[in-house]
Amino acid sequence: MTVKIAIILGSTRPGRNGEAVAKWAQEIASRRTDAEFELVDIAEFKLPHLDEAIPATMGQYAHDHTVAWAEKIASFDGYLFVTPEYNHSTSGALKNAIDFLYGEWNNKAAGFISYGSVGGTRAVEHLRLIMSELQVATVRAQVALTLNGDFENYSTFTPGKHQQGALETTLDQLVSWTKALRTVRTDA
Repeated sequence: MTVKIAIILGSTRPGRNGEAVAKWAQEIASRRTDAEFELVDIAEFKLPHLDEAIPATMGQYAHDHTVAWAEKIASFDGYLFVTPEYNHSTSGALKNAIDFLYGEWNNKAAGFISYGSVGGTRAVEHLRLIMSELQVATVRAQVALTLNGDFENYSTFTPGKHQQGALETTLDQLVSWTKALRTVRTDA
């Protein structure tokens, strides 16, 4: 049985660099035969600032937008987050989207592609802590894209040749961990 992995585009900002990055990752991932990959753009879900009265750990969602988001996230076995770094962290929109849910994330694996002035690595460090609380195993490898090295004029995505290798290593680890955690979800 093939695992399904979401490539989550974690920015809603107009003119965002992440869209080109996510499409690049999807194009490379689509060549693989060991998993299915789908691009999930959080902007398409139009999630407001967290508006659920009951904590996500209860899984009792009052709003249609939350139910739709929960169904989408639950349909995947693992995640590849594409995140910008804003003020030494991830985007508020991505954090908000993550916070809407709990059980749908549990016992799955995540990998990261980040971009920013220093490769977005601080955003990933924050996401690793968040994922740990959600019982998501994160893989060690990641893709760190710098605005001055992997983007022409800080806006046109032109990844260095080494970035494809970084992505392939991240995907190798992510697929492996995603498959391994299937047994945890089955036993739960």
